[in-house]
Amino acid sequence: MANMSLAKEPRDITVLVTGGAGFIGSHTCVELLDQGYNVVIVDDLSNSSEKAVDRVKTITGADDARIAFYEADILDREALERIFSENDIAAIIHFAGFKAVGESVQKPLEYYWNNIAGTLVLCEVAREHGVKNLVFSSSATVYGDPEFIPITEDCPKHQATNPYGQTKSMLEQILTDLYIGDNEWNIVLLRYFNPIGAHESGLIGEDPKGIPNNLLPYVAQVATGKLEKVGVFGDDYPTPDGTGVRDYIHVVDLARGHAKALEWMGGKVGTGKAIGLGSIEGEADADGTRHGVGIFNLGTGTGTSVLEVIHAFEKACGKEIPYEIKPRRAGDIAENYAACKKAADELGWTALYDLDRMCADSWRWQSGNPNGYAD
Repeated sequence: MANMSLAKEPRDITVLVTGGAGFIGSHTCVELLDQGYNVVIVDDLSNSSEKAVDRVKTITGADDARIAFYEADILDREALERIFSENDIAAIIHFAGFKAVGESVQKPLEYYWNNIAGTLVLCEVAREHGVKNLVFSSSATVYGDPEFIPITEDCPKHQATNPYGQTKSMLEQILTDLYIGDNEWNIVLLRYFNPIGAHESGLIGEDPKGIPNNLLPYVAQVATGKLEKVGVFGDDYPTPDGTGVRDYIHVVDLARGHAKALEWMGGKVGTGKAIGLGSIEGEADADGTRHGVGIFNLGTGTGTSVLEVIHAFEKACGKEIPYEIKPRRAGDIAENYAACKKAADELGWTALYDLDRMCADSWRWQSGNPNGYAD
């Protein structure tokens, strides 16, 4: 039976990172290794590259004793059984999942099966091995069209507008129910806003397959000449320049948030008192390890418009980015940004990097790797 406690030193803790070769996963692995944790990555490489794992090793200097990689699908129970048997895992950071909004509308079964059934298999195998500490990669999409802005963790969840968002919302409920049924579980739900940027080394970054779904890799690919121009969906929103406003967060800040969540679960940061609405606070063990469900927004708390992002990227790459105003997209809201006070108060975490830094780091990655990891 694995030792569940996270109250130990990082060097004595092994973290399983599902989807650890992906964009946010790879940056989180760098952060964990830099802080002294041992990392086991499981990734099916369906939307990622094993080169990302090699580059994580290059950046951190971690040897094979500190980082292990398994190419496996989280739906593959036998593979997971082997991974848990071969490694003394204390906690899981769970990124593995399909994440393209548009594709989820076209392929709902694939999304529900992969994201929900995959998580059920993962949790079942983890439970058999006594591993009940889990940080879940959720999303601000669970707020739907938000009741108020800035969005706090107490903001009511609204109907998600697509199957991808539905899987995030359902998994939050499933993981909360897991704790209610067995209070040894220790769950943190991290609701991300819009991650952009890349590691300052330029060695890892976002490598979307096909045409990017998200604004920033799209802008970056226009800057390299791979795509012709940026489509700006709607310039008649009730925002300062008429374009949609979102909360963009540097992926390295986001990665730091996951490391802070592990410390919080181990009772090493935060006040140890009840964590307010939208979370369920359980008892702490004698060694300080918490149990319960902690919910945290990870964003900067600042809204940035689409045109502001384009202009910041022009500054970073030193060239003009052509764009074209198009009709609004169905389901898009005018503005969406986070209130991040709870993460500051409880996790001791705040975003450090501004938009200029996000764009500069993103451009360094994109210009050095115009075809992502395929180069």
